[in-house]
Amino acid sequence: MDLEAPFRTLLSTLGLELYDVEFTSGTLNVTVTKPGGIDLDELTAASRSLSAWLDEKDPMPGRYTLDVASPGLERRLRTPEHFRFAIGDLVTLRERRGSEATRRLEGILQMVEGRKVTLDDKEIGEVTVDLDNVERARTVFVWGSGPKPSPSKATPTSSTASRRK
Repeated sequence: MDLEAPFRTLLSTLGLELYDVEFTSGTLNVTVTKPGGIDLDELTAASRSLSAWLDEKDPMPGRYTLDVASPGLERRLRTPEHFRFAIGDLVTLRERRGSEATRRLEGILQMVEGRKVTLDDKEIGEVTVDLDNVERARTVFVWGSGPKPSPSKATPTSSTASRRK
């Protein structure tokens, strides 16, 4: 059963978006997001809503675990939609190349056309990869984008310090 459509509808009533749904190793993994980020209360509400729907509709035979989570800072990229959402971001991916060794690429995602993605790899330049050859991919979060200001150049923050002449 396709769970994406009903899950999208349920989550939209909570102000959330479905990022991904995947069933692996007895776990139904549902990843939800919203612009500006998602908090624990929203994840709890999503989990309860999806769990109630699954209990009522019983679309999957057997036992399984429901896991509802946010995609986090480093998002897994699996579908063309995931890649489109990450255009302009730093991404890393592993490309299978038939009889050649798997290639690891890292760079800014430039564009997505159909099932092909183009990124500007930091070592070899612009590369286009077919999504069918992507073993795994994710966005890369860069901590601390710039140097910290030195204490002598910091702007005063207290009202006393800002009034001194």
